[in-house]
Amino acid sequence: MHIKHHGAVKGVTGSCHQLFIDDTNSVLVDCGLFQGEDSKQDLAIEFDISTVKALIVTHCHIDHVGRIPYLLAAGFKGPIYTSAATAKLLPMVIEDALKVGVTRDEEMIRTCLKLLKQQIISLDFNTWYCIPAGVGFSPKKVASSNQNSLYKIRLQRAGHILGSAYVEIELGKKPNTHRVVFSGDLGAPYTPLLPTPKPPYRADTLVIESTYGDKNHQGRKERVAVLKKVIERAVSDNGVVLIPAFSIGRTQELLYEFEQLIHCASKRSMWHKLHIIVDSPMAANFTNEYLHFKALWDNEAKKRVKQGRHPLDFNQLHTIDSHQEHLALINFLASKQQPAIIIAASGMCNGGRIVNYLERFLPDKTTDVIFVGYQGQGTLGREIQKYGPRGGYVFIDNQKIMIKAQIHTISGYSAHADQKGLIRFVTGMHQKPSLIKIVHGDEQAKQALAEKLKAELGEGTKVEVSG
Repeated sequence: MHIKHHGAVKGVTGSCHQLFIDDTNSVLVDCGLFQGEDSKQDLAIEFDISTVKALIVTHCHIDHVGRIPYLLAAGFKGPIYTSAATAKLLPMVIEDALKVGVTRDEEMIRTCLKLLKQQIISLDFNTWYCIPAGVGFSPKKVASSNQNSLYKIRLQRAGHILGSAYVEIELGKKPNTHRVVFSGDLGAPYTPLLPTPKPPYRADTLVIESTYGDKNHQGRKERVAVLKKVIERAVSDNGVVLIPAFSIGRTQELLYEFEQLIHCASKRSMWHKLHIIVDSPMAANFTNEYLHFKALWDNEAKKRVKQGRHPLDFNQLHTIDSHQEHLALINFLASKQQPAIIIAASGMCNGGRIVNYLERFLPDKTTDVIFVGYQGQGTLGREIQKYGPRGGYVFIDNQKIMIKAQIHTISGYSAHADQKGLIRFVTGMHQKPSLIKIVHGDEQAKQALAEKLKAELGEGTKVEVSG
């Protein structure tokens, strides 16, 4: 058994890990798109896939699934295992990725999506599935129990976005089994909507993300207070508030928090007059899926629904669908002094409708930009974070854009576990791993997490840093 990494080794994008079970059988865990500085890499699948019998998808963020069309084009015909919610969301994500970054050829897109849907198999959480050895890997051959299995797989809730999972893979036969755990992206504790991930009972080898391996988030009460204060100050001059956010995960969490702020505010306050606009058809579709999969919500969110509240569908929420409506809204906001909160993708500002807003409103001193998620190296979001507070500039579509807007960062709204959360995930295991491989982080974050883990676990665990 050994593991090769085909992405997320020098940064936080392009997640793709190949677990070799033996010389002739392997599985992939995720197959993601490169973004930011990594986006210059060739997207074609250049590694040998002849041994790859299955793909396991932890969740459907583009940096974990964006290369799947290229994998299919390379000839992969095996099953794609994932959770029920991710199985529903994945074709939507891939369709959008194809239209934005690959082709507008409808026939080609339909062909790709048809293949994808044929190969997807949804698995229940917290349930072992035995993958039979020597019976082929047809999508219809997943057995709930089979002693003659090549490996076993179990998905556990990761709390990152709807349907997100970490993966347990058990190799060999009792009593000499070896359990490999891939963390995927782990959610932060006490985030809106989704429960905090619980550590697995056991891991012999652990592949763990490290996005915030060197940082800790603000507490939830503190970050809500910061968000409230920033919004109230931002709209006091009738300016526009721009929040770059990924269509799935961050957008829904923000809506949940805004509904609570409105619910608790005086009827005469600005909160009951403020327009909250989601300018993303994808985000609107994903929000509908969040509503469909209410069973995956945490107890707090379920309680609010029982009280007759609608955390993701309240009166002051407006969605923008067509590109024509999008452009009309920008022109309207630019001509009227009317405060509004705009939530638009992409979360790192490296594409999507948020770029048009930034190009138009960054030079306006009444604008506020609030970053609530990680901004990868080489992304427009990271550049704005870096140069905005010092009154600098960025280039958008080869145009020099001066930054007069106020720039804010509220780190606590990241959907990723912080350093404490990552450490808790590992130390909470009853049987600690003998090998930990750290991926999916900038170099400083990976090294910081490695030092913490070594200090916590001692010499009984070998810690390796990818890259």
